[in-house]
Amino acid sequence: MKRLRQRLENSRALAELLAFCVGSYLRLVNRTTRWQVEGRDELRRDLAQGPVLLIVWHQRLLMGPLHWPVREGPLSSLYDASPIGRVSGAMQRQFGLHAMKMAGDASNVAASREVLRRVRSGISVGITGDGPLGPAFVLKDSALDWARAMGCPVYSYAFSHSRQRKLGTWDSMILPRLFGRGRYVFRRWPETPARRPDPDELDRLRRSLSDFLDETVAAADRPLDP
Repeated sequence: MKRLRQRLENSRALAELLAFCVGSYLRLVNRTTRWQVEGRDELRRDLAQGPVLLIVWHQRLLMGPLHWPVREGPLSSLYDASPIGRVSGAMQRQFGLHAMKMAGDASNVAASREVLRRVRSGISVGITGDGPLGPAFVLKDSALDWARAMGCPVYSYAFSHSRQRKLGTWDSMILPRLFGRGRYVFRRWPETPARRPDPDELDRLRRSLSDFLDETVAAADRPLDP
């Protein structure tokens, strides 16, 4: 495993190859799954007006690039500089997303500036609420920082699958299997955070956004319709 990490750090071609293999499998999963979809029409209507910010829990990230409506609006996804992050970035590019590498020592301010440059050019931005390394389901400050700075609609996403397993990763990532049924959900956060809220309001917004991401997962996990 250590040798593989070193090779990924030094070889873009290897990262691209692994991304192609994983991406090909996920495409097959997507095609062989009977999906129930919620919230996509509302998302499309908002994308017709401009970019949005998409925030997901890392556990439910895997199918997101396949479910994002690329034709209605480009999405700039963020990935970290780790070996796994490089594979993730390569896979996101293969799905038509505008993947952006984030330096490990970048501050929230520096990252927000890059996000804002992309938003001004009409590109939506997707991030994980609990970051690339967790802890799982603990909202990072940067998610709310960007929601405040961008001033555009904030959406969450989650999927669930009838034939899924949880991987032995820090986030217990959900991996779907072929030939099942599933649901994926897009939901708009009903808050419009001020750019400079007072500390009490900031704490309330943080709890609200974290709860909203949890509720999106719960909506995806509901029993499937007959």
